Amino acid sequence: MGLLDDKIVLVNGGSQGVGAAVARAAVREGAAVAVTGRRPGPGEALAAELTAAGGRAMFIRADLADAEQAKASVARVVEAHGRVDCLVNSAGLTSRGTLLDTTPELFDQHVAVNLKAPFFAMQAAVADMVRREEPGTVVNIITSSAHGGQPFLAPYVAAKAGLVGLTRNAAHAHRWDRIRINGLNIGWTATEGEDATQRTFHGAGDDWRERAAARLPMGRLGQPDEIADFVVLLLSDRSGVVTGSVIDWDQNVLGGLD
Repeated sequence: MGLLDDKIVLVNGGSQGVGAAVARAAVREGAAVAVTGRRPGPGEALAAELTAAGGRAMFIRADLADAEQAKASVARVVEAHGRVDCLVNSAGLTSRGTLLDTTPELFDQHVAVNLKAPFFAMQAAVADMVRREEPGTVVNIITSSAHGGQPFLAPYVAAKAGLVGLTRNAAHAHRWDRIRINGLNIGWTATEGEDATQRTFHGAGDDWRERAAARLPMGRLGQPDEIADFVVLLLSDRSGVVTGSVIDWDQNVLGGLD
């Protein structure tokens, strides 16, 4: 018996990084998985990989900067499987901007991907759960930077901090529907997206992971598969009645001082 046997799981932003790791872990635990992404190449390759391994997987091309496409991703899953049991909002935009140099256009991009897309994907998924009068689970992948973050993450922090509040608000609103909604404030993680970010915005070389790891308490960056296992637990019945929790999945302790 897997933790997610016979569950239908949608992973928005699931074609690479943490989202792809969640998709792999969910399939291993018995779920049928749908992943969304803008680029069909990685998404279709992941779906083929999971199907070849004996899992049930599909790719949905969607630009989550468009709220209508975020909602439509849920509709596609319901059309294919008759329902959606679990939603993971994993997409994230991490382009840099400070309070002084962020343009309205950049700010709107962050809000669209990091806050608006999760809002409307949750709206559609929760509506399906409520319509069927069945329980469900949602996990939002957020960031430890939602507590404040670096100066060059101003629009990112603004949008992700909003997702923290949204997670708790939605969890409170739908607790009597037996719909559990939680979030993970993840720390620095070794993903394809982070590699591109470090090279594009910080001029990082091939050794950036080793240099970053040397600055961290555990001597290494977080790994997507570790986060994925935690997400699967939160999606599953083994996490009990937990809802409205935003968990710091990080090796630095908020408020701790040396």
